[in-house]
Amino acid sequence: MLHWALVFFVVAVIAAIFGFGGIASASAGIAQVLFFVFVALFVIALLMRVLRRAE
Repeated sequence: MLHWALVFFVVAVIAAIFGFGGIASASAGIAQVLFFVFVALFVIALLMRVLRRAE
């Protein structure tokens, strides 16, 4: 998932360089959502691992 966030971020940067504002903002938005989903899943997995070791 982090890979896809980076891919959309690169697409947004390239589109911004060439002046495609709509595509750049859409790609940046998708990258941002995917990044936060990745972070949330990472934190949940980390908490689950810590809780399993506590048992």
